[in-house]
Amino acid sequence: MSTSDGAQTSQQRERATTIFEKGAPGRRAFRAPDLDVPQVDGLIPEAQRRAQPPRLPEVGEPEIVRHYVNLSKRNFDLDSGFYPLGSCTMKHNPRLHERVAALPGHARLHPLQDPRRAQGALELMFDLQQSLAEIAGLPHVSLQPSAGSHGELAGVLLTRAYHGDRGEQRTKVLAPDSSHGTNPATVTMAGYELVKVALDRAGGVDVDDLRAKADESVACLMLTNPSTLGIFDPNIEQIADIVHGVGATLYYDGANLNAIMGYSRPGDMGFDIVHFNLHKTFTQPHGGGGPGAGPIAVSDRIEPYLPRPQVVRRESENGGRPTFDLDDGGRGDSKSIGRLRGFQGNYGVFVRTYAYIRSLGGEGLQDVSEVSVLNANYLLARLREKVGDRLPLAFGERCMHEFVLSGAPIKKELGIRTLDLAKRLLDHGFHPPTVYFPLVVDEALLIEPTETETRETLDAFADAIAQIVAEAEEDPQIARNAPYTTPVRRLDEAGAAKRPRVRQEL
Repeated sequence: MSTSDGAQTSQQRERATTIFEKGAPGRRAFRAPDLDVPQVDGLIPEAQRRAQPPRLPEVGEPEIVRHYVNLSKRNFDLDSGFYPLGSCTMKHNPRLHERVAALPGHARLHPLQDPRRAQGALELMFDLQQSLAEIAGLPHVSLQPSAGSHGELAGVLLTRAYHGDRGEQRTKVLAPDSSHGTNPATVTMAGYELVKVALDRAGGVDVDDLRAKADESVACLMLTNPSTLGIFDPNIEQIADIVHGVGATLYYDGANLNAIMGYSRPGDMGFDIVHFNLHKTFTQPHGGGGPGAGPIAVSDRIEPYLPRPQVVRRESENGGRPTFDLDDGGRGDSKSIGRLRGFQGNYGVFVRTYAYIRSLGGEGLQDVSEVSVLNANYLLARLREKVGDRLPLAFGERCMHEFVLSGAPIKKELGIRTLDLAKRLLDHGFHPPTVYFPLVVDEALLIEPTETETRETLDAFADAIAQIVAEAEEDPQIARNAPYTTPVRRLDEAGAAKRPRVRQEL
């Protein structure tokens, strides 16, 4: 099939027809029977009633079904193909977890249920807290934060509460140049000033620059290890000593936990606060609005400030079965930063995460990390073999669970940008990796294959990259005008951001 001329298949042309164009007056899928109860007027205030009936398409049931099925196919998802979105850990979500989460005792549990009648759910949450504490190497866990960015905010607010309780007025938070974009936003929301820490030649934290910037005005260092560059920092113990030496806390961004789970623990590295991305590391459909969860684990000195209430276990006085409850601290002078959200978090995510941990066990979690690192290095080796210096590795020789390539050579030599390559990948059936992040890499391409992809899939992805590069050597316009096979072509994203139109009258 030719794609360079933008030709569409009959199926694509069919999808381009709107549901209104498919309809005709009088067609319908269902006619409701006449009311058999008295009609009541005034239920909807007059000011909120439509002046005219809504303009709806008139179509039969087959067209309705096809309309929604075709809409569902316009989004790329993990069930459709490879999704190597760097820093996001978009891996397969086992169907077993969906079945467990759909059990009536989980799916139909009301959030206002009395704890005495929700013992199973509370026990699951308590056991999940214990499991996450073991994985992090830190003894205390709160499940409340709703996502990774929310967990970040919780961590910085805990830092603020810790220093405030000691009578210290600290104003700065440190973060490396390769930090996630949410880190600066979190720092600002918490009322601190962000100070960037430089990277060394290997892509790790520049220890000399950190030492120069770490003083008693610093509240915290936010760090991801391995970093977004896919590098485990060998100086982590020295970094922790420098930060703790000035009385600051060390915060762990858990977005990259998939690389080390079961092999090393942030608490053992010296971190005081850790957030988890349960929806990434422990599988949960996410992205496009899917729910997440960002629990936090903390050291003993941070524990008094944790959000309340927490799920606790109470031993029976007569040796019977323990009970589980929500503990708000029970003291008027509580140092807690308070609630971060209603109820205890996204319970369905907790169920899936708990099922994942229990089904794999400790050795299985180690396998996850091992294979994710193996897959990343295999794919890196294949790309080196096929495109060589066209897409060089930005830092180091090997990687952890992800790696960053630079598209600067193909931009200079072939006249195509990283964005062009990413758009062209869509025509090959692959979701593009993360582009233009981290910002420290020119024309960055951040790739994370995860542990759930086969070698054949990784080979096919490397072949597609090589084909796009070879194609650009002959005709760069092909990539510049891609994609060709998607429902819409390349959009004016800058214009949409500057002049959003969020409502259209029918």
